[in-house]
Amino acid sequence: MPKAILVEKTGAPSVMKFREVSLGKPGKGEVTVQAKAIGVNFIDIYQRTGLYAVPLPFTPGGEMCGVVIEVGAGVKGLKVGDRVATGTAGTGCYAEAANLDAGKLVKIPEEISDAEAAAMMLKGLTVQYLICQTYRVKKGDTILVQAAAGGVGLILCQWAKSLGATVIGTVGSDVKARLAKSHGCDYPINYTKQDFVKRVKAITKGKGVPVVYDSIGKDTFPASLDCLQKRGLFVTYGNASGPVPAFPPAMLAQKGSLFMTRPTLFNYASTPEELRRMANDLIKVVKSGAVKIEVNHHYALKDAAKAHRDLAARKTTGSIVLVP
Repeated sequence: MPKAILVEKTGAPSVMKFREVSLGKPGKGEVTVQAKAIGVNFIDIYQRTGLYAVPLPFTPGGEMCGVVIEVGAGVKGLKVGDRVATGTAGTGCYAEAANLDAGKLVKIPEEISDAEAAAMMLKGLTVQYLICQTYRVKKGDTILVQAAAGGVGLILCQWAKSLGATVIGTVGSDVKARLAKSHGCDYPINYTKQDFVKRVKAITKGKGVPVVYDSIGKDTFPASLDCLQKRGLFVTYGNASGPVPAFPPAMLAQKGSLFMTRPTLFNYASTPEELRRMANDLIKVVKSGAVKIEVNHHYALKDAAKAHRDLAARKTTGSIVLVP
């Protein structure tokens, strides 16, 4: 029987247990995927802690690259031996093998490695909807990216730069500043040394930016709003430091008639057709070299708890993968 990480109660990383699990035949519309590499993301932590409710028990992980080893009834377009990846499975990917919805899988070209594919799907698809749909970044824009040296941040900086934008990004150390700058961030700001609001205003000559992409949450609010120009858009898409606290809507008016959205990948890639269109965009920019997927940390699947601790402590840069 394959082994997987199992969560029977929410809590600290220690609630994740590495155990043998029973894996039946793939159901209708499913395929069995043998995992080669598994992505680790903040949403996995939110589910493990109970911030995002998931029925118990469950296996974490919505991101994986692997090989199809069995095909269920009604599946079209996939066969045994196909290399596939998912970023929208939701749960179930912290496993040596898993039965996955074929509609949430895309084929991966040979130019992209297993680790890159596992690390790019959820984060890369997130960047696609953020800069191509939520706010369409265009040539001449100056944007602010919080956590610019993280997994999403590094992809976002590169992709936005390839579109002709000027990228400002916040980071927590000089090492991360250098990493962000080497990945398309024109103006990395070490927030431990500089007031990022003042720095953004200086860079934009007092105007502010049209959009802020913020995955930090509590620690960068309401300062992110103060970086926006009038009628700018605050995109809050993560809670790395905790959720944005409750605030009166009038604050948006007071700070310049601002807009705010809390998007999720699952609402943008809600159909197989949407997913494939977004994935095609992502694969194209990765294959072209415009976006490089930085997989800077590898952990054994059984060490998923350590991966969670390091990610939550902001000890990591780029992407993390688990190796079965």
